[in-house]
Amino acid sequence: MPTIQVRDMDATTEYFVATCTHVNESDETDAVARRRVRWFRDMHNKGSRVKVALLDEKQIGFLYVMPIEMCPWGPLGVDLMVIPCLVVLDKEKNQGAGSALVAAAEEEARRQGKKGIVTTGFYSDFWFMPAPFFEKLGFSVAGDIRKVTAEGQEEYLNKEALLWKAFDSTAQPPQFLKPSYRFQPVPGKVVVDLFWNTFCATSNGEAQRVREVAAEFGDSVVLNEYSADDPATFQQHQMSRGIFVNGKEVGWGYEAPRDGIRKAISDAVGKNKP
Repeated sequence: MPTIQVRDMDATTEYFVATCTHVNESDETDAVARRRVRWFRDMHNKGSRVKVALLDEKQIGFLYVMPIEMCPWGPLGVDLMVIPCLVVLDKEKNQGAGSALVAAAEEEARRQGKKGIVTTGFYSDFWFMPAPFFEKLGFSVAGDIRKVTAEGQEEYLNKEALLWKAFDSTAQPPQFLKPSYRFQPVPGKVVVDLFWNTFCATSNGEAQRVREVAAEFGDSVVLNEYSADDPATFQQHQMSRGIFVNGKEVGWGYEAPRDGIRKAISDAVGKNKP
């Protein structure tokens, strides 16, 4: 059985983490990585940590763990650490890296004196953050399991739950986000409301695309940005990411493509013309 080592992210592993494993993929990926590295370094002073799994010194996975009060991904809670994302390379799965990373996160949470640790897990056939994996590691469901429906879908695509381990009897269970959005029209303009965060590589990348595409339309478009990096903004809207054009959310089920953003804005501009 191979031996998995888990270390805190450092200068030798931050590019692997910041590109979300998509190393040397494109100039856009590198730009996102540079922004995320700066954010990681700033967040380290606020208690955030990134744990990296290595097999024979090869980087095969990582996990983020941070105080829930400053996590731009949610959920909501107090005196807890949250695991917003865990990644292990597909070809390196089933070797114990995921379990080792979660154990390191729990150790970090206890070291920082938190009352528990929480994550969001998914059921059904879904590769990201599988709930049964965390349940096998001793996590239990906090509250209800809810359905997840993608934009434009009538049937739910998945089920999600908040899963946690309480270290202290006074720990308060975490809560799901309750998104709050209200469209404020501007006469004669197309309004693009962009909710984004630096933590998620895809959100970070698509946010830059929205800025660049919106700028192509000049004064016809008003762009409003709401960064979940700011705790006050995040608490107010409880939205980690989202793109709204004249109040209607646009999405593709994956990272927003430049052409798709351009078409959504162009269609709205066309409707504004007399």
